[in-house]
Amino acid sequence: MTTHVLITSDTHVTSGARLPTALLELADRADHVIHAGDLVAADVHAVLGALAPITAVHGNVDDAETARLLPERAVVEIAGVRFGVVHIPGASEGRAERLRGWFPECDVVVYGHTHAPELRAATDGAPWIINPGSPVQKRRAAFHSAVWMELSDGRITRTDLLDLDTDGARAANPS
Repeated sequence: MTTHVLITSDTHVTSGARLPTALLELADRADHVIHAGDLVAADVHAVLGALAPITAVHGNVDDAETARLLPERAVVEIAGVRFGVVHIPGASEGRAERLRGWFPECDVVVYGHTHAPELRAATDGAPWIINPGSPVQKRRAAFHSAVWMELSDGRITRTDLLDLDTDGARAANPS
């Protein structure tokens, strides 16, 4: 059986009703949603959580209610794969090593904050490092984005960086 995970971050909207349609459609197809912070409002968590179980952390621009609702860091196991989640990853220098140190037992470490997508495949026992970018504020990224993962039998079988500007049609699969 395949488990589908939507990974997003930095949605930066004040209402779940303002989330991009492409993101909502993906969340509705997902078995689990991971949000790496900057939801901004608790309503965003509620809207995504109504579509699929959600694991989320708070970000640096979340309102007080959202910051109280969500932890700074989270670990969740989905279909036998352990995910560590944090919003702010710290400076770019040494980032991968720092994230691995924060989540030493995880197969995947997800972070946000930078709005710059990153898919760093697991190597030599080191976990995947993933930043899904942002579905609403691409900043210097080439497109609005999210990550779609497929898990089966405790393994990651597919990882795609989705281009939400083309309705998710363009995907890069480095796995």
